[in-house]
Amino acid sequence: MSSARRTFLVRSVAILGAIALVPASTSAVTESESETFKQLDLFMDVFQRVRSSYVEKVDDATLIKGAIEGMLSSLDPHSSYLDVRDFENLRTQTEGSYGGLGLSVTLEEGVVKVIAPTDDTPAARAGIKAGDYITHIDGKLIYGGSLDESVDKMRGAPGTTVKLTIARAGRDEPIELELTRAIIDIKPVKWQVKGNVGVIKIVSFSANTGADVRSAIRSIEKSLGHKPTGYVLDMRSNPGGLLDEAVSVSDVFLEKGQIVSQRGRLREDTRPYYARPGDDTNGSPIVVLIDAGSASASEIVAGALQDHGRALVMGERSFGKGSVQTLLPLSSDTALRLTTARYYTPNGKSVQEGGIEPDILVPQLSDPDYAKRPRYRESDLRRHLINEAKLDRSELETDTNTDPRFTATAEELEKQGIEDFQLQYALETIGRLAPSSQLAAAKKVAGQK
Repeated sequence: MSSARRTFLVRSVAILGAIALVPASTSAVTESESETFKQLDLFMDVFQRVRSSYVEKVDDATLIKGAIEGMLSSLDPHSSYLDVRDFENLRTQTEGSYGGLGLSVTLEEGVVKVIAPTDDTPAARAGIKAGDYITHIDGKLIYGGSLDESVDKMRGAPGTTVKLTIARAGRDEPIELELTRAIIDIKPVKWQVKGNVGVIKIVSFSANTGADVRSAIRSIEKSLGHKPTGYVLDMRSNPGGLLDEAVSVSDVFLEKGQIVSQRGRLREDTRPYYARPGDDTNGSPIVVLIDAGSASASEIVAGALQDHGRALVMGERSFGKGSVQTLLPLSSDTALRLTTARYYTPNGKSVQEGGIEPDILVPQLSDPDYAKRPRYRESDLRRHLINEAKLDRSELETDTNTDPRFTATAEELEKQGIEDFQLQYALETIGRLAPSSQLAAAKKVAGQK
């Protein structure tokens, strides 16, 4: 894909953006275009009035950027204008590292809200959770400020400290935390072996994620000395990333068939993506873990493996971001990120608003705040794209009976040494999914009876 048009599937704050209008010749002006020119005249009139009469002097660049941001903010939460600073931040998210806390945040009604902490970072180790609100930084109230200002205060030199005040649903008192900044080295893929099961954690879909997943599979097999009984693909709290990498990861586990299709307004924005022959795991059982923080690219992978019957999807309903953003450079260091298409799973389902429904709903019982903490999804964002085919959940009957499998408390699980109930349940499920002959062979190699 050329550098002029790079496609992203990232759940993030709308940084807003610009579109240039090029008028047709005077003789070809239609009634509609004439009305557009009148609106542009109105804009220039307002611009001049503000420029000359506002109580304080405002430079033209500030006014124009504000107008651009206002224009794109009226479209959807993900179309955005990337100025020099925003463009560099996006590059860092997909390719680099930085000094900070490891938080993905957004601005909601003037308050900084946590989208998700990144695994193995100061924020995650401090226990910050998706849905938390950051009210104070170093004791100073940040309500009403810009998101950039808050992010600047949280980032800094590794080894320095910052104090955060957190408001969390279900907690009567604010949570005071002191965190030490560290280098946030964005490693999209991590792996480990649990028993005879390979666990692959995908943190984000940045450059080379697909290749890293293939490498993780080889490393797991080498570590065990044989093929595992199955794999857990953990994409919980994964905010998304590059479309090409979502396709690449799906292709690791699929022998053939469509992975995803995107359908846009323009012909060049409508296309299907297919798997190439070859399943790197040779058909091994797979459990995919998702939650309310699993968005866009992670939903593509979960939806593709689910529709093909290649994996059992477990956890909770995903975020529900079913739109595609294309990066359109405006200069060497600025760009427009514009929503250009919607994506659909192999069965033709759009996950916009509704998300991916797990095959088995498994609550995170290890989290003592799980039941009280609200889950925020695409449908909670202002001006989100509407999915006309989305199932109206209010019309469904709700089973209020407690599943006997999921009654343990966080304290009881801790006593049993279970730190991650969803992962533990996935591992147990892999053991039940693995063919008996494969399981016996694995046990024999491992020296088990």
